[in-house]
Amino acid sequence: MNMIDGKRVAILVTNGFEQKELVETREALEAAGAVVQVVSPKKDRVQGFSNQEWGDMVAVERHITEAHVEDYDALLLPGGVMNPDFLRLDPRAVAFVRDFVASGKPVAAMGHAAWVLIEADVVRGRRMTSYRSLRSDLRNAGARWVDQEVVVDGNLVTSRWPDDLPAFEQAIIASVAGAGGPQSQPHSSPAL
Repeated sequence: MNMIDGKRVAILVTNGFEQKELVETREALEAAGAVVQVVSPKKDRVQGFSNQEWGDMVAVERHITEAHVEDYDALLLPGGVMNPDFLRLDPRAVAFVRDFVASGKPVAAMGHAAWVLIEADVVRGRRMTSYRSLRSDLRNAGARWVDQEVVVDGNLVTSRWPDDLPAFEQAIIASVAGAGGPQSQPHSSPAL
């Protein structure tokens, strides 16, 4: 039996997501037993970004209007510059993220995805990391920014960039394993 057998994880993305952050993290979650579903404001498919060029297309499995927090045990927000910039302008995506954080279920954000957390107004007082260019954005929004490969603060798991994926994936899996299911409440975890 895997650590997170049957746990349901939503990956919220739109065009321009960092391909490696979605693909490799989804593979790690599935290898640990999770059922993963790509959620997007776009229909049918979205396109990744890889090595400063457009990457692969990924199927959208659920439109944002059909996604509900109670359907999932965790949320993954891959970065890239374009993806979170577009998502933070979509009120449906922002509300989904805000509601997910409020639910106490694990929310994992890589790199620039912290922009969506800022827009959802859920970072105040939280210890977080991100791509270094977002340091001031997070501090201005009330977060305590640190330069570490992964930071866990309650139900938030944050990381900096693709080089940190192994530690990020381990932290997500551990958070989902300890979440206790779809009705879990906020919890406090030590920062890594």
